[in-house]
Amino acid sequence: MSNLDHSKNRTPVSGSASKNFRLDKAHGKIWGVCGGIANYFGIDATLVRVAFVLGTLIGFGSLLLVYVAIALIAN
Repeated sequence: MSNLDHSKNRTPVSGSASKNFRLDKAHGKIWGVCGGIANYFGIDATLVRVAFVLGTLIGFGSLLLVYVAIALIAN
């Protein structure tokens, strides 16, 4: 075993955040994208939704395309 193999000593950064991105269709409003992002980072889904709305308004709708792409690509 080399000194570079530290995979056994790794611990998750936060206990509540999942490490696999999944759409949260149970708690989602449209497709569950914001809920999935909130679960992944361990934050409130309302903050993610507000950020998406503000980003869509400021970016002239470009985040709407990102939202749809995430909804279609993610499981």
